[in-house]
Amino acid sequence: MKHKKKSPEQRIEKGNYLGTPFNVFHTILAVCCFICLGILIVMLVITLSNPYDKFYFDNRPIVYIFFVLMFLIIGLLVGVTIISVLGKDSMPTYDEFKRAQNKFAYLKAKSRFPELLDFDENNPDFTKEETEKGLTLKSFCEKFRNYNADVLKLYYSEEDIRKFIASLGTSKIMILQGMSGTGKTSIAVAFGRFIENSSTVVPVQPMWKEKSDLLGYYNEFTGKFNETTILKKLYEANFYDKMFIIVMDEMNIARVEYYFSEFLSLLELPAGSERKLAIASNGAEGDPRKMSHGRIVLPNNVWFLGTANNDDSTFAISDKVYDRAMVMNLNKRANHFKSGTDAKPVHISVTAFYELIEQAKNEFYLSEEGKQRIRRLDDYLIHTFHLTFGNRIMMQINNYVPIYMACGGTENEALDDMISKKILRKLEAQNPVYVKNKSLELINKFDEIFGQDEMKECIEYINTLTNNI
Repeated sequence: MKHKKKSPEQRIEKGNYLGTPFNVFHTILAVCCFICLGILIVMLVITLSNPYDKFYFDNRPIVYIFFVLMFLIIGLLVGVTIISVLGKDSMPTYDEFKRAQNKFAYLKAKSRFPELLDFDENNPDFTKEETEKGLTLKSFCEKFRNYNADVLKLYYSEEDIRKFIASLGTSKIMILQGMSGTGKTSIAVAFGRFIENSSTVVPVQPMWKEKSDLLGYYNEFTGKFNETTILKKLYEANFYDKMFIIVMDEMNIARVEYYFSEFLSLLELPAGSERKLAIASNGAEGDPRKMSHGRIVLPNNVWFLGTANNDDSTFAISDKVYDRAMVMNLNKRANHFKSGTDAKPVHISVTAFYELIEQAKNEFYLSEEGKQRIRRLDDYLIHTFHLTFGNRIMMQINNYVPIYMACGGTENEALDDMISKKILRKLEAQNPVYVKNKSLELINKFDEIFGQDEMKECIEYINTLTNNI
């Protein structure tokens, strides 16, 4: 089979002008050269250490040995050169050699992704993250709340912190909504500071309509890709065992289901699936090393947190997004407090975080009584409002409840939170007059199924919904 000729960049590695890697003949000749060179140095010292004031060669045997070794070394070096020249790959030209000396600059100039290539050059393949010993989900929540209060002067209730951490453990997408000034963006940014991996805040633009608005696009005139902040952060996440937070500020100022559609599909794939995110239509010379055929992996250590305002300047978030995301309402300001502890950041790897999540699911679970209560509520909602919920929401409830309990909460608190956000919000699509007429009956049904005043968030949601009608 005919040998395929290599490109100059393949033939010339950094510091290897001869072009081909050492084979067995190169190795033997090189070893002989070093041995002879060592002997030659010894001979030269002996020869120069003669008793005469002036150096000259006499008829001593050592002088002849010196010349023999010198010619032998010259012959060996000539042999190395001949083998390289007669090898399958010819010697590079001077232009090729000069270009190969700055191979990275050559690739960067040719690459569509020069900034990602820069990251490749300055970072190792993968970096492990140390985790603080003895960490539990409950202590993690306590440390995060205390860090917010003492260091950042941000105050959140214990329930809000539990909801935030439990939501991270349940879904890769979270919607933070509520009144302006209650700390929607702040809590996401604070979490990045807490784990010492700063959150990336990206303001969503009103004209965003497709994936390229998030990841960038190829410029035909410059031959370069417009590398956005999100693209660079997603690529970076492939190199680290850390948790990465991307905050999409005012996410519903454009239609989320348009520009975020591919992410919604990929993030719904089960854990362990290889999520390939298409950046370009195909591969090209100079692409970064973790990009294959124009695609990068959407890593499992990235969370997307979107802040949402509900006013006339924004779009309503569709059920497609709400059903896949965890929702956190921040409508109240917590009271100021001082923890009295040494509040400081916490080191935690994404591997350790997932281990804590699995540990929570093994230690806590949605009780049979809790499942029975959900079934009774479901039967009532179907009969009264022709409203039900699918397997996706039930799976989220089964995941969320154990994590919330491991964070220090109770089963009813977790169910109250999930039902109010994931199920009752579907009442907004019902006949408002009918919902208002049935509101008192619905509240009484919650008290009957879950206990008197146990489902405070659900009851508050029903009252708020009917008061606005």
